[in-house]
Amino acid sequence: MSRTMVLIYGVVAYLFFLATFLYLIGFVGNVGVPKSIDSPPYTTLGWAMLINGLLIGLFVVQHSIMARPLFKQWWTQFIPKPAERSTFVIATNLAFVLLFWQWRAVDGVVWSVESPAGRAILYTVFAAGWLTVLWTTCLINHFDLFGLRQVWLHFRGKPYKPLEFVTPGPYRYVRHPMYVGMLAAFWATPTMMPAHLIFAVGLTVYIVLIGIPLEERNLAQFLGRAYADYRRRVPMLLPHIGKIGSHKSKAGKPKSTPV
Repeated sequence: MSRTMVLIYGVVAYLFFLATFLYLIGFVGNVGVPKSIDSPPYTTLGWAMLINGLLIGLFVVQHSIMARPLFKQWWTQFIPKPAERSTFVIATNLAFVLLFWQWRAVDGVVWSVESPAGRAILYTVFAAGWLTVLWTTCLINHFDLFGLRQVWLHFRGKPYKPLEFVTPGPYRYVRHPMYVGMLAAFWATPTMMPAHLIFAVGLTVYIVLIGIPLEERNLAQFLGRAYADYRRRVPMLLPHIGKIGSHKSKAGKPKSTPV
């Protein structure tokens, strides 16, 4: 594959990500999309748990396996190495598109916040969660995370160099602020319906029990003592409240995320 084709491939993958990300916001928030997480027609709870569980499971398997170093080593025998991250992005987006298409909603209400102030607070947290996700990707190099940096360097004939490990902004207080934003966006809704609860629980379990442990194992292998020290010093998802505002980052380097 020529350098130009690899670049085009990476740009298309990135645009696909942007479209999928925007649809995901509307899907979870039940706004602005033709089919959302709670859109009718409704099915039974048992059927929804089965189908939706399989859809979440497919995403988990894809996202977990394709992000592992051994899979990358095998996979880049068949695709250009600079396009590996873009291919991962495309596969992740396809898993989400399948989820959007085949998702099963369930009628009923798990909880409902009727207070205007309460609803406004939850919508604010929802929006802040998604903004946090986007912001934190920019702090650790948004374009590297989604494959554009790799294909651009390849197009210009320059070697790819892994990012230095930095701990900017919220990374000084929690190791995974991006996941904090995701969890806030998944759970912050004034009206929680059963299918939304399945989605929130399923992805929370993945993030806490699978995604973070696998990611941190890779980071520890790649970064060694620097990440081990960072991990001992900084909590995973919930900051040490008393240290906010007074904490000074000592690491400075590194933070490049392989997932």
